[in-house]
Amino acid sequence: MRRILVVGAGQSGLQLALGLQAKGYEVTLMSNRTADEIRTGRVMSTQCMFDSALRHERDLQLNFWERQAPRIQGLGVSVAAPDGGRAVDWLGRLKGYAQSVDQRVKMAGWLDVFVQRGGQLVIHGASVADLDYFSRAYELVLVAAGKGELVSMFDRDEARSPYDSPQRALAVAYVHGLAPRPEHPDTDAVRCNLVPGVGELFVMPTLTNSGRADILFWEGLPGGPLDVFRGVNDPGEHLELTLELMEKFVPWEYARATKVELTDAGGTLAGRYAPVVRKPIGRLPGGGLVLGVADVVVANDPITGQGSNAAAKCAASYLSSILMHGDKPFDEAWMKATFDKYWFTTGKPVTQWTNAMLGAPPEHVLNLIGAAGQYQRVADRFANGFDNPADFDAYFYDPEDTEDYLAEVAEAAEAVEVAEAGEAAEAAAGSSSAS
Repeated sequence: MRRILVVGAGQSGLQLALGLQAKGYEVTLMSNRTADEIRTGRVMSTQCMFDSALRHERDLQLNFWERQAPRIQGLGVSVAAPDGGRAVDWLGRLKGYAQSVDQRVKMAGWLDVFVQRGGQLVIHGASVADLDYFSRAYELVLVAAGKGELVSMFDRDEARSPYDSPQRALAVAYVHGLAPRPEHPDTDAVRCNLVPGVGELFVMPTLTNSGRADILFWEGLPGGPLDVFRGVNDPGEHLELTLELMEKFVPWEYARATKVELTDAGGTLAGRYAPVVRKPIGRLPGGGLVLGVADVVVANDPITGQGSNAAAKCAASYLSSILMHGDKPFDEAWMKATFDKYWFTTGKPVTQWTNAMLGAPPEHVLNLIGAAGQYQRVADRFANGFDNPADFDAYFYDPEDTEDYLAEVAEAAEAVEVAEAGEAAEAAAGSSSAS
């Protein structure tokens, strides 16, 4: 058995450790917290995992909460108008349902399973010096802990990192008691509310320790009216501020949130970070090499909801590369090739799309979002781009591509209308002659 050390017990680290364990590798997992500490602690993130990411969990039979978690069947976009109403409002249908499971539930559960299956768990906040020592006992060290000292081993990739400061101030609240959208009361959906010049509010159904819940997630432009959560430590005050901002900027969402309450005292989170892409290989003081995983090396803003999705896809890609490598050494060339495979299939499309969404939308993107309210086909394609961001390359970034796509959609819709009108005329003529 090949010996592998995985540092970090988040989506990517645990999924990778459990996948390797299932394939007969001797895996040691380092976590800075126990399962109980994770389970009873503060929320760590928002997360909505789309179909292709969920399939990776199913492949490893790790989808323990699939029956309990809400099945998210759509993704809607609303754009606030200056008068307080909605200039745009539509719902795209997902081909395969998405789901959100509070990472306190999932990571604690997966950590317990890893130990139950015989994995070696080390509870320790690892330092670079620790890894330098431990690396001599392992054939491969994977770093999946995206914060703290360990990240310093991975150099910033300047060519792929256009930002050097946070692009959004983030504020999260997990709540019970949110009413459904009245126009789609029976459809669980992610709701993306865009407030031009201010920021975004995302609302998504989730499963938490206390059952079904919803996540209210503000992304505010730094220095703007939503950037007011710094220093707010009281959970009740955090929720009150969240609701005040909803009432002011997205009143249609506030209308269904008047009776919400926090799921628990740990159900709020606020912070900010600069999106960055790092070089994938870290060099230890003793000369050993470690490979960065998921947001250790590709950390995007959560505006496109790709964090847990990209982490799952990275873990699946790395697992495949490890299995295919057999008993050959995990050298620098293999590490680079392993990251490149993930980057070009997932990391690059996600980064390109996320960075585009962080800026002020150009006219052709505004036209596209508006057209989605007129053509269900456009709304559905945009919604399913959250599952496959690479699809945006065909119609989102270049104004001519967008124009050609919308012209194609309009032409197809017109053809359908003409055909339906012809069928109606034939039916009317048949009815007349029969009488």
